[in-house]
Amino acid sequence: MHLLASHLVRHHSGDKHLRLYQGDLSAIPTVESVDLLVVSAFPNDYLPTRSSLIGALHRRGISVSSLAQDKDADLRASFSSWLSRDLSTQFPTAGFTRILCFESFLRAAPPETVGDIFRAIMPFALGDPPMRTMAMPILSAGDQGFDAEIMLRAIFDAATHWLAAGLPLHTVKLVVHDPGLVERLSKLFLGLAAGRTTAAQNAPGMSATNPLYDLFVSYARDDTADVDELLEGLKAARPGLRIFQDKLVLNAGQSWQAELDHALESCRSVVAVYSPSYLESKMCIEEFNMARIRHRESPTPILKPIYLRTATLPLYMRSLQYIDCREADRKLFSTAAQYFAVPA
Repeated sequence: MHLLASHLVRHHSGDKHLRLYQGDLSAIPTVESVDLLVVSAFPNDYLPTRSSLIGALHRRGISVSSLAQDKDADLRASFSSWLSRDLSTQFPTAGFTRILCFESFLRAAPPETVGDIFRAIMPFALGDPPMRTMAMPILSAGDQGFDAEIMLRAIFDAATHWLAAGLPLHTVKLVVHDPGLVERLSKLFLGLAAGRTTAAQNAPGMSATNPLYDLFVSYARDDTADVDELLEGLKAARPGLRIFQDKLVLNAGQSWQAELDHALESCRSVVAVYSPSYLESKMCIEEFNMARIRHRESPTPILKPIYLRTATLPLYMRSLQYIDCREADRKLFSTAAQYFAVPA
């Protein structure tokens, strides 16, 4: 693979890299091997066409269709993706350890859902062994027919967002297969990198050592009435507590994503309010994952969940100590209020 361009993403845990290559992801050289290879497909369609990465892998003896019959994790309902089992024993020279299949158009158009790739791998990137490197083509720009520039822009934005947030990947490799696209996509990548670098230099500092808020409340809109009542009790138990609740803080016309990111980075604790609606909300899961990164890196707990209504919680949520207020039991709300009334 030939390196075309590279973008540095700064993070306090260490520098991270987003790189653009030209090459063949079905024949990754040993020196460029990665933990995870991302491929894209139509929903439940793994036909090995001549022009696709799935087809190129098939010709080298790796059948994505067969891998789909024995997934390690099926995350398509929430994150448009599924993860294969470890392939290192079966295919020791493949150049990757596992495959993540991103199923374009499963939930929405690919540019809108490509960020699901990074949400999907969060539990595994933080696992043992952790994922550190990832490679992907310009997803959905082949047989799926989406514009390569639009997809590169969407992938670039999602990758830099998650790398800057602390996702423990240290390298993401974007690989252009078609030589005819190299000049155009290289120019776009360099332009995006220059713009992102300038924005990062001008961004306000974010610090949890001098936090703007004591609590950031991450909750589903369906649970607003219960959350409002819980917070009223909390504010009564600890007057002056600085709480970030989006409907109270965000104003119309603000750059709400930047405000949310800033608040998540600048709070003492994050209260995740577990419920079925919480698990169905992409925004809630994104807030939880960003808080989980901070929780993992912090010497003191950042994530302090409240279990509002019974839901099928994934292991990474169940493993965190939570306050049980099921099923929105008002008598248990006072217990939660007293817990959070203790200064951090």
